[in-house]
Amino acid sequence: MKQTRKEKILIVDDSELNRAILADMLGEEYDIVEAENGLEAVAALQKMGPELSLVLLDIVMPEMDGFGVLDTMNQNRWIDDIPVIMISAESGSSHIERAYELGVTDFVARPFDALIVHRRVVNTILLYAKQKKLVGMVADQIYEKERQGNLMIDILSHIVEFRNGESGLHVLHVRTLTELLLRMLSQKTDRYRLTPEEISIITTASALHDIGKIAIDEHILNKPGRLTEEEFAMMKTHTTVGADMLENLPIHQNDPLVNVAYQICRWHHERYDGRGYPDGLKEDSIPISAQVVALADVYDALTSQRVYKPPFSHEEAVQMILDGKCGVFNPLLLECLRENAEAIRTGLAANSQAQRDQREMRNVAREIHRHEELAASERTLQLLEHERMKYSFFAAMTQEIQFEYTASPAMVTISAWGAEKLGLGETVMDPLHNGAVLALADQEWIQGLSNALHSTCPDQPVVTYDCQLNLNGEKRWFRIVARATWSADEPARYTGAIGKAVDIHDSRMKLHALEQMASHDTLTGLLNHAYAKKRILERIESRPTASFALAIFDLDHFKSANDTYGHSFGDHVLSHVAEALRQCIRDGDIAARVGGDEFLIFLEHKGDVEPVVARIFESLCGTYEDFKISVSMGIAPTATAGRDYDTLFHAADQALYTVKRGGRGQYRFYDESMKQMLSVISPIDSGEADTAPADQKGDGQT
Repeated sequence: MKQTRKEKILIVDDSELNRAILADMLGEEYDIVEAENGLEAVAALQKMGPELSLVLLDIVMPEMDGFGVLDTMNQNRWIDDIPVIMISAESGSSHIERAYELGVTDFVARPFDALIVHRRVVNTILLYAKQKKLVGMVADQIYEKERQGNLMIDILSHIVEFRNGESGLHVLHVRTLTELLLRMLSQKTDRYRLTPEEISIITTASALHDIGKIAIDEHILNKPGRLTEEEFAMMKTHTTVGADMLENLPIHQNDPLVNVAYQICRWHHERYDGRGYPDGLKEDSIPISAQVVALADVYDALTSQRVYKPPFSHEEAVQMILDGKCGVFNPLLLECLRENAEAIRTGLAANSQAQRDQREMRNVAREIHRHEELAASERTLQLLEHERMKYSFFAAMTQEIQFEYTASPAMVTISAWGAEKLGLGETVMDPLHNGAVLALADQEWIQGLSNALHSTCPDQPVVTYDCQLNLNGEKRWFRIVARATWSADEPARYTGAIGKAVDIHDSRMKLHALEQMASHDTLTGLLNHAYAKKRILERIESRPTASFALAIFDLDHFKSANDTYGHSFGDHVLSHVAEALRQCIRDGDIAARVGGDEFLIFLEHKGDVEPVVARIFESLCGTYEDFKISVSMGIAPTATAGRDYDTLFHAADQALYTVKRGGRGQYRFYDESMKQMLSVISPIDSGEADTAPADQKGDGQT
């Protein structure tokens, strides 16, 4: 014989004895869940909310008292579905009054009588069962009435579309786009003071915008070519005909839906600059309902197949509207279109009749209880239990730190494996100000993640965020992938996030090492020539009016260091020079090893650059052990050699060659007299190679 699942009661009391007494009284008839303080109670409510039939709550407790639990239940609207009986020795009138104000159903003073507690528990659960059943019945009736009304509007508008030769989706698209634009507009400005009810009425009424076309000749409606002036004049009458039909209704004249539908029918072809029809209204003398439907109508006409044109793409349609090729619209609406173009495309693509029904149900009642009894069906509870089991298992197997964050109250629940890894409890209250959390991550990282989540929207809720966490005294990189959660309110309200944190430290360090190898010289740690060139090109492009200079230098008689002391000593000399170079340039300057004993410096300057060059030159000269370090340097300012990198590099190279011919140990700036000079580093034409002085051949080459 199939057993009926017991309803579940949460007992919250810091006294183990009190919890045991209540559990003994009720345990035979109900499943008992215990919490020893308010924090544990909130965690249990967060985890098991729909399954709980009742909460027995003490007032005075550590961590969070009973009033704190009630505040949290009110903020999350759990109190609407889960009844609370306050059981406490605090029987003062102020405590009792406050408890009732916060939504408790009943109050039982301790010490309590077992019969009284049992009876009040049973009565409360039965009362909520009947109440929810009645709410469901009323909501179903209201929804059915709404559904039938919308069905009749859809049938009527479809008849118009059928005569007009349209796809049958035009009305649906206009309704969807109208709702999207109205929501965006209400979030952007309070100029029109659009309430959720008004948005719903305008959205529904938008389906009737072209009802007047029922009186237009089909030959005009479906003409593939351009209309004549007489035909266009006839076509324009659909606005006034539709409005007259609604104005002459024998009933419901004062209904808000009829009034809004009249506005839309008559004025959805008016334009913001006053050049529309039939009345030439201008700017906000046109009702906002008609303005929004006009924009939605134009967009769908552009993106849909018509007998007289093929469809335009979403991007083309948006750009045509923004460019004023389809008339003049309210600048605020154009901003909504431009700023939310992708969300509009997504919203239209995802639209379906089922989603429309869902939105209508949300407008009728925030929660419609489709079941006959208070508790969820046994099948639903089995599914919930199965999903929780899967979640716990996979969270442990993947070794990811999985979490759920609620904004009000500020609380994060962490998977068991993740909590152990971080050294935190599975439930953390007010994590943005919690000492243990702040010890894990700098305030900057935590605030950055919080800002990223708050900056999302319901259409784009996913955030990827890399940060460092302090684990056992070591800073490690983690990647947090989170999905912000938003309420169903209008406008939507940020409620928290779910996500996971994955350790990416090892892979990030390997990637960093590879990047270092690809961009830096392994011996000196300076940039290599290829990466330095890339950085220099970016700097020149990003600062087109700045003055720069590129210097190339090499070590005089470096070959003798290798020959006398060995190549290992030569490597030490190069590293010594590289460190001296790092010490004498500024943070914004670029230094690189070009190859062998040749180095490059790129610096920005204001005014005369020679004092800067002289300082760097002097800093590079000196000794390393017994080896005297002398350098030869050529400099090419952009003011002289131009801003093309290859030309600039070649000019500095030619200036260096001039120094080498003049006896080394100096620096020279490039000028026009050096144009025909050979180069030290740049490729030398084989036919001219022998013209170099014999003592210079091979110097600086390795």
